Amino acid sequence: MANIGFIGLGNMGGPMAANLVKAGHAVTVFDLNDSAVSELVEKGANSATTALACAEEKDFVITMLPAGKHVKSIYLDENGVGAALTNNTQVIDCSTIDADTAKFVASELAKRDVSFVDAPVSGGVAGATNGTLTFIVGGSDTEFENAKTVLADMGKNIFHAGDHGAGQVAKICNNMLLAILMAGTSEALQMGIDNGLDAKVLSDIMLQSSGRNWTLELYNPCPNVLENVPSSNDYKGGFMVDLMAKDLGLAMETANSSQSNVPLGRLSQSLYQLMQNQEMGNLDFSSIFKLFNKDS
Repeated sequence: MANIGFIGLGNMGGPMAANLVKAGHAVTVFDLNDSAVSELVEKGANSATTALACAEEKDFVITMLPAGKHVKSIYLDENGVGAALTNNTQVIDCSTIDADTAKFVASELAKRDVSFVDAPVSGGVAGATNGTLTFIVGGSDTEFENAKTVLADMGKNIFHAGDHGAGQVAKICNNMLLAILMAGTSEALQMGIDNGLDAKVLSDIMLQSSGRNWTLELYNPCPNVLENVPSSNDYKGGFMVDLMAKDLGLAMETANSSQSNVPLGRLSQSLYQLMQNQEMGNLDFSSIFKLFNKDS
């Protein structure tokens, strides 16, 4: 079992760290939210008073942070965790950030002989809780194999996307497609409802037809078609509109830098920005269904 420092105990990081504890690792946690730390301590983790202390003498340091600036700061700032990292430490950043920042942090840590991988996740809070996340890893072959030893205790699908930054690119490609699928599924379902069809019947028809997709089958955006999904709980829980808008922003930055043609991605970004402007940012991203409801 490994000695692990885990920094960032939000909706995703908290259950991820809990699964590492459950797997028998020695886990030390740090977060600015004291209650999040206390919850992990109750489950068997140790706590640190600073991020630096959390990273000292660890085999692995895992971070789950909101944005690239936080990742850069935690590893490279003078008051960050850099001083605690050695060539015996494998850094795993599970945040969803821009690829350039991931590459920069990896290169700066490499100057100190510290290994780094970017390993953003897919699967949402349910996947984090159940230990069924998908990890999309960017790094060398050796770094990937080393990181896999602990990632396997938090997820069931672990992919090596390529060198540093590749995990981030693959993740935002996936989330851009997810946004497009959710918008299209919502639009199609609402058109069926507007023409007198039952949403559950229409969903069943499309699931056996060429329109079948993940959002329709497992995350249906129409209320009361599926149980235990955010749309059937007033769009509470799940993956917030604000987070999808953030990821679409990263996708558009990447598209601009590579001169990729992404008209549907740009339209999806506009739709999710519209939702933010309508104060829907805290709702699950499947609430885009509400945009197409004439009575909303």
